[in-house]
Amino acid sequence: MRRTVLTLALFGAAFAWLPCRAHAQRVVPKIADLCPMGYVDTFNGKCSTLGLVTYTVKPTNGKPCPSGWMNVGGGYCRRK
Repeated sequence: MRRTVLTLALFGAAFAWLPCRAHAQRVVPKIADLCPMGYVDTFNGKCSTLGLVTYTVKPTNGKPCPSGWMNVGGGYCRRK
């Protein structure tokens, strides 16, 4: 029983860090060849706003952006 509870706790913690959730981000992983609009390529597999602005972005996962979001390129949608 303890092993099952521990496994579920670790499994849940792992999913908490997935990029599915949208939240304000200054640095995002580089998904496509180009960074999203408003981000600069840092040449280490990441894109950054250089601390100037914080956007709420989420990956498109190959689907259209939902209502209230706009496609900013680089495989990301940004909240309007």
